[in-house]
Amino acid sequence: MTGTAAGRPGLLSDEHIALIASGVSTIVASRNAQHQPSLMRAVGASITPQGDRITVYLSRGASTQLLADLQATGHIAVVFSEPSTHRTVQVKASQVQLRDALATDTELLQRYLGAMEIQLQHVGFGPHYTRIMLAHRPEDVVAVTFTPEQAYDQTPGPRAGASLPHAGAAP
Repeated sequence: MTGTAAGRPGLLSDEHIALIASGVSTIVASRNAQHQPSLMRAVGASITPQGDRITVYLSRGASTQLLADLQATGHIAVVFSEPSTHRTVQVKASQVQLRDALATDTELLQRYLGAMEIQLQHVGFGPHYTRIMLAHRPEDVVAVTFTPEQAYDQTPGPRAGASLPHAGAAP
């Protein structure tokens, strides 16, 4: 089975959708008009079951430049990486929608925190470290939603940087 949307081949395979949905390390980046980069660790992430919409959550206070760049350019690149294996996928898009996090996002952010606590325990960091790293005030969180337009394998090794084949494409 592959990730599809409305019968069309999806950009991400079920394996990549599952990786993103599992609550792995999430780094969000953009750039300004002069192509100077900005980036920040997300405090949460979610993906639709079809892989056609991704939402990353940023702490407004810690992500001022990144949020300004996202609003100005719409360009986003997000890296999702499993700390214990370094299995990594990068997605990019040229349009984003920003909104304040809603009360209904709180449960998702708590699940993400719990998943990251487990991820980081596999590499020797306890829950206290994870809670500090992902600390945020709920009223300070911004949700950034986008449709992935490009996807790359960023797992270290011979395929690092290679475009992912479309999930529905023939091998």
